[in-house]
Amino acid sequence: MLNNFSISTKKRNDFIDITQNVSKIIKESKINNGMALVYTPHTTAAITINENADPSVQYDINNFLEKLIPYRGDYTHFEGNSDSHIKSSIIGCSELVIIDNNKLVLGTWQGIYFCEFDGPRNRTVYVKIIS
Repeated sequence: MLNNFSISTKKRNDFIDITQNVSKIIKESKINNGMALVYTPHTTAAITINENADPSVQYDINNFLEKLIPYRGDYTHFEGNSDSHIKSSIIGCSELVIIDNNKLVLGTWQGIYFCEFDGPRNRTVYVKIIS
């Protein structure tokens, strides 16, 4: 079962909590046990799981990535978004999450995030449910 949803990002670099979007798809699937592969097909975006209780965590991750991989660097890619490609490769384009009793298995403070590194843009996230 493959589902998707769209995201319109507002900033060049942003972390958007998509946990509820994915949870809704799981609930509607009526799958009790399995896995959910959360994937984005964009080379300048990523998917990650991290703390969703304190938004300063996403700020800190984004801030550190910007220091590690600055927007303006010694890059040769002609589009001017090499930093975005590198950040996407480091974070990764997918996460695999366990489904148990028709719910995502996440830690108390965990959430699923769409990471934008070249926005603002319209993006797509796919959720493949494997029972």
